Amino acid sequence: MFRVVFYHPEIPPNTGNAIRLSANTGCQLHLIEPLGFGFEDKQLRRAGLDYHDLADVHVHPSLEAAWETLLPADVYAFTAKGDRLYTDVSYTSDDVFLFGPESTGLPDEVLADPAVTERVQLPMLPTSRSLNLTNTASIAVYEAWRQHGFPGARPAGA
Repeated sequence: MFRVVFYHPEIPPNTGNAIRLSANTGCQLHLIEPLGFGFEDKQLRRAGLDYHDLADVHVHPSLEAAWETLLPADVYAFTAKGDRLYTDVSYTSDDVFLFGPESTGLPDEVLADPAVTERVQLPMLPTSRSLNLTNTASIAVYEAWRQHGFPGARPAGA
């Protein structure tokens, strides 16, 4: 299943919500240190509810260490500086979705990393700067999962 990477996440509830995303969709969540919180953070625990044990979460000391685990794969860097809309990509099940810190987004050196296959963006109004980190990750994961017919999902109406 898809792999979501949060590069230097800062806000505990966003990562808690991403843990719930991982538990509910089967995607993996990879966090790149430094993190702006600890795993015992009250806000992280509350946002993740009781999903922590159901999620597939990995913490890496650096982006390079994460690449050792995640590559080879296509890596889509989600950024307001994207060259293509996220809906114009045909995703494969081992793709990596890379997201930057809440306050700054992905830095230029990460966007230029040779492991990044493509920079993609979600459409927004011109007056908007960004969407919430986990909202964006959720949109990406659900689009990719939809393209594959939602394998493993509970049937509708069940």
